[in-house]
Amino acid sequence: MTTVASGTGVGPLLRGWRERRRLSQLELALRAGSSARHISFVETGRSRPSEDMVLRLAEHLDVPVRERNSLLLAAGYAPRYAETPLGDPAMEALRKGMEQLLNGYEPYPALVVDAAYNVHAANRGIAMLLDSLPEHLLAPPLNAMRITLHPEGLAPRIRNLRQWRAHLLAQMERQIALARSDALRAVYDEVAAYPLPEAGDDAHTGPREDESEAGEAPFPYFALPLRIEHEGQVLSFVSSISTFNTPMDVTVAELAIETLLPADPATVKYLQSLTP
Repeated sequence: MTTVASGTGVGPLLRGWRERRRLSQLELALRAGSSARHISFVETGRSRPSEDMVLRLAEHLDVPVRERNSLLLAAGYAPRYAETPLGDPAMEALRKGMEQLLNGYEPYPALVVDAAYNVHAANRGIAMLLDSLPEHLLAPPLNAMRITLHPEGLAPRIRNLRQWRAHLLAQMERQIALARSDALRAVYDEVAAYPLPEAGDDAHTGPREDESEAGEAPFPYFALPLRIEHEGQVLSFVSSISTFNTPMDVTVAELAIETLLPADPATVKYLQSLTP
């Protein structure tokens, strides 16, 4: 649901987004086809922007769709973007399309998450990685950050836990800085407080994160891999995240499809051996 703090006008909100994007009034005016004087008047409340101007400024400030509704409400206009539940019949085509994408990516892991990393869909590759996790972590709402970093989740199986944890926390920090999200902040505070293994011990046996397997030369990864153990085999993945272009619905705007791409030939061979 979109909410606006009582007494908060659209001007201060727009100024906050402009400062967050580190743009001057002149830079924003040039991008939006306006003038620095008019932007100044809007931000100070001396001028009420039109509905079109609010949306245009929001577009050039890359304001999240949910927050664009907040800006419209603060300016005295009705919200423009609906927030349709993913289970709504109107979303059937979207759900089927995402399901086809996830299934087509098998045997490699892929999942769909929202802005707070709650999992809305996943394929059998993800189910394989989550095998034998405790039921309390798998109970709805399933959260990708929680199951990855929880001491009873995937964390003990991740060979480069400290690196991967730092990557995930930094990712959430960037998102929190770019958009207000109490839900994401709550997830961040929770997972950041999870205990870490003692220095030099990532809570697993076998090669350390800076060592190669069985004396082999280190594989030349092209991005930070997630190195995770599954039934005695160390698998390596790199993560890719896709979002929808020009979303017109809050729910769609906050969905992301994350795919785990095998990062070395051994991972490809192992996963393909599991395919019937």
